[in-house]
Amino acid sequence: MNAKELYRQKLHAQLLEWQAHVQKLRALSEKSSADAQAAMKASIEELDAKIDEAGTKLLELTNISEDAWESVRANFESAWETLSTAVRDATAKLRS
Repeated sequence: MNAKELYRQKLHAQLLEWQAHVQKLRALSEKSSADAQAAMKASIEELDAKIDEAGTKLLELTNISEDAWESVRANFESAWETLSTAVRDATAKLRS
């Protein structure tokens, strides 16, 4: 298995983890008061959008050739880290 594929698998696992985490936040929201639910809804929708964006990036990675992967790797990793930070920040906001 090549380095790109191993990296893609790692990111896919992280994406699945984020999706499961959002499901837990939705369940937590449903047990909250109506005011809390309304406040959490926007944050959960923001998380969904970030996760969708990550899924799009992952699809882009899947479609990049091995030769091209090496030349775009740094930019891809930077974009993924930005998404990861956004997911962490939105999650922290929901938990506070």
